[in-house]
Amino acid sequence: MKRIALVLFLALAVAGYAAAQVTSPTLDVLGAHNVYGRGCEACHAVHSGAAGNGGNSSWNSGNLALWGEDLTPLYGQTFTFAGNNVVTIPNYGDPTHSPTVTVGGVAFAPQGLPSSSDDGTFVIAACLSCHDGNVAVVGMMRGTTVETVSISGKSFNPPTLLGNDGSAPGNYLNDHPVGPTANPWCGAYSWDCTVSATGAITPGPNQTQFFTDYFNVQATGPLGALVTPAAGGGSYSVPFGPGLTGTFTTDWITCTTCHDQHDMQYFSVDGSGSAASIKPTHFFVRGWYNPGNTTTSNSAAQFCRSCHGGESNEMHGQTVPTT
Repeated sequence: MKRIALVLFLALAVAGYAAAQVTSPTLDVLGAHNVYGRGCEACHAVHSGAAGNGGNSSWNSGNLALWGEDLTPLYGQTFTFAGNNVVTIPNYGDPTHSPTVTVGGVAFAPQGLPSSSDDGTFVIAACLSCHDGNVAVVGMMRGTTVETVSISGKSFNPPTLLGNDGSAPGNYLNDHPVGPTANPWCGAYSWDCTVSATGAITPGPNQTQFFTDYFNVQATGPLGALVTPAAGGGSYSVPFGPGLTGTFTTDWITCTTCHDQHDMQYFSVDGSGSAASIKPTHFFVRGWYNPGNTTTSNSAAQFCRSCHGGESNEMHGQTVPTT
């Protein structure tokens, strides 16, 4: 659900307002996810699942994470994100009572809910249940960000509905990759890290320096929020381009890898929550992400470099502090 995450990933955009005094918050951390004052209940219905929010009642609705939005329009749908990363949403209905869903001539029998709300595909489905706008159409949403972006004097509010963003209905190719084939990697044109047989990432000297210049993204940032397959990790080597190879980890990216759906503006770089650790962030980004500091900030680029080491200062022999 883009409400939890996804294409608010505006890593190269420049937000058009300065960050608040971080140690003295003046706005609720939920920000836009306070949802017109409805708050937590908008996503996590205390009673009756989607029906508790005026949506459709269905088997298993609300039975995982008290999810209060209707997932059924997404069952059996396949979404192809940037880089041809494909995600198919299962039929999460109850195997005994729910109907089989047929999409594009293919039948999807109900398989029940995953064992955990941290299941990566469930997270993507939950995000899309509010932030799709195409097959999963929701009401009462403005469809644009609360935060305004300013670039070279032009101000605008980017779209927040992935499947209905003004390009073409159902176009997800302009949205950051998520899913089992969306992996960070180590090797050529990336970070100088290594991946163990279980998928664990060990940083090299340049990536370790990046953790100093930005913050330890493996401990409290996006690399720490990758989805780990229930059956264990693993790695595999693939060609990245002519003469370039990299070792990918089977840990993969979901919406909440890059976004913390519960905090739009403040991020603790070490997880302690202490005043000294809090840095400004925007768009629910899970990191120090302060493009509002228009004169000197490089924190937006640094966030992207959490995974994209090939574009980092450190991999080019430079040490540049984050501002």
